[in-house]
Amino acid sequence: MRNRRPLMIAGSLSILAAALIAFASTGSARAAGAADARLELSRSLGLLHAGNISAARRHAQAAIKADPGWGLAHAVLARIYLALEDGVAAEGELGRARDAGFDIERAHQLYAHAWLLQGDPKRAIAEAGKAEPRFAGYALRVGARALAAQGDLPGAQQTLARLLAVAPRDSAAWSDLGRVRYTSGDTAGAIDAATRAIALDGNNIEALTLRGELVRGQYGLVAALPWFEAALKHDAYYHPALIEYAATLGDAGRYADMLEATRHALAARPGSPQAFYLQAVLAARAGNYDLSRSLMERTAGKLDGLPGAMLLGGVLSYQAGAYEQAIEQWRGLVGRQPMNLSVRRLLATALLRSGDAKSALDVLRPIALRGDADSYTLSLVARAFERTGERDWSSRFLDRAAWPAHGGSTPFGTDDSLPVLGNAANDAPDDPVLRLDYLRGLIDAGDTGAALGQAQALARDHPGAPAAQLALGDVLMVMKRYGDAATAYARAADARFDEPTMLRAVDALDRGGRRQEAANVLALFLSQNPQSIAGQRLAAHWQIAGGDWDTAIDTLEGLRGQIGNRDGALLAELAYAYIGDDDPDTGLVYARAAYRLAPMNPVATDAYGWALYQQGNTGPALQLLEKAASIAPEHSVLRWHLGQAYADLGRKAEAVSQIKAALADPGFDDRNAAIAALKALGTPIA
Repeated sequence: MRNRRPLMIAGSLSILAAALIAFASTGSARAAGAADARLELSRSLGLLHAGNISAARRHAQAAIKADPGWGLAHAVLARIYLALEDGVAAEGELGRARDAGFDIERAHQLYAHAWLLQGDPKRAIAEAGKAEPRFAGYALRVGARALAAQGDLPGAQQTLARLLAVAPRDSAAWSDLGRVRYTSGDTAGAIDAATRAIALDGNNIEALTLRGELVRGQYGLVAALPWFEAALKHDAYYHPALIEYAATLGDAGRYADMLEATRHALAARPGSPQAFYLQAVLAARAGNYDLSRSLMERTAGKLDGLPGAMLLGGVLSYQAGAYEQAIEQWRGLVGRQPMNLSVRRLLATALLRSGDAKSALDVLRPIALRGDADSYTLSLVARAFERTGERDWSSRFLDRAAWPAHGGSTPFGTDDSLPVLGNAANDAPDDPVLRLDYLRGLIDAGDTGAALGQAQALARDHPGAPAAQLALGDVLMVMKRYGDAATAYARAADARFDEPTMLRAVDALDRGGRRQEAANVLALFLSQNPQSIAGQRLAAHWQIAGGDWDTAIDTLEGLRGQIGNRDGALLAELAYAYIGDDDPDTGLVYARAAYRLAPMNPVATDAYGWALYQQGNTGPALQLLEKAASIAPEHSVLRWHLGQAYADLGRKAEAVSQIKAALADPGFDDRNAAIAALKALGTPIA
């Protein structure tokens, strides 16, 4: 889709304007209305130059209405349709221009663009090669986009580089280069190209839209909105900007504004599949799956190959009980995005529902073997093993699912052998994907030295690609070089500050003892991406650790509104927050609900016990607190809570043992209170 953006005005506009002036000076007789036609076409060209393509179309149509036999007016309207991404309408107008006497030798580049928009890049390249020299810039841009559409991104960049070598002030060429670089993963290079395009021509609404997309990844959702709004100030019905604007508004939680933007997009392009898709997403988020399904049907299958549509289509099929259809769509998406953990979980859930437990285990295996596997995935694995009759393995994964602390995260592994990965990388040294696969294989094999060398070379060869910097940071994290990893993640964040980059940066800074810097990074991310569930969870956890109870409650209640009441960890944290805010009654309600959902989860168990303890029910509380500490004896907060309960019951020796165990953890936050408790028990601090 990114390769089908409208080409902006350049050399062809000046030639069309010159032809218009020449025509006006001939003084040849025309039918009534010829003067009006010239005026309307002049206005159309001016608006096209100013970036108001929709208004330019109206005036070009008015010119044709005033003088239907004027070939130049049809040619201008064809050019406008190309800017609006309507290749079929453009080809039709070119035919009318030819029939009206327009010299079709001047239109090879226009035909090439029309055929590219119709999905025929091979034919577009051949036609662009026939363009007259004065239209060479336009023709080269069409050719570059056609190469990109065929997957030849290096060839597209080389073509645009040749053009910019002779026309360095060609704004449209710079925006095309930015789009190609963005598609190839060179985010920093794309930012530079888009910035240059706008500096050369502030009316280049394609470049403004591209800059908005780049800012969305670089700084966040909120920061991107003004760029889309700037494009829409030029042309309120510019469809590409409306679609990106609507999607960004939705991700930022501004659903009413998102709906309005999609309606404008449908007014600009009736039947827009992108607009219907976004409306379907909005309906699904509201739980109206019937409406969402109806809206997806109106896309007429034109977006079926896009990841977002595949994901939503699977959700709608699953909600309707059509598990095989959901499996088909999600399996295809996992094939295209093997590292998408969320889709793997969804696919495994559908496979379990369909009775195929073995396939569910195959899908979940790469996640379940990770040290940081989440409890939901581990529970799914346990259910799958139970379905296959392997109850011993089911019990093991149920135990892991109940564990509150996970191992450190590692890069996503690969099933291919290291020699196979190495040979593939050596055979295609310019393919960063194969080099990343080899790097992951080295990490899996424990060869961190070689992995670091590969990661450093990858980052050096692709300095503008965030993925290369993230790979370097991941290797450094495995080596426990947290400060260096944080630096690598910061370089990645300069170009793309998305959720995975934020989480990596925060983790590296926190493990490196730089909690305040980590908190600043998290706060900056949430200011731009307020709907991020992972970001809000982390913020709430730190707010509780810092005793900022009111803020923690606000954050967690907002999260509960987003994800519902079936998340035991969330309910347990709400219990802690309310208890800390001197509201143990509300805390007990949440703690009991958390324990009911996950009775073997030590954090939920401790929250229930801690809530009872705060109400003075020390006896029942002690049983729960002891159970929690026995499940997770290395968890310092659980030992600290149990120590306080023992102290209240006069069991001094046991209290001292538990409190000292909590203090032995360097990451234990409530140290001053624990030390004071030991002093109150008459125990010296060792």
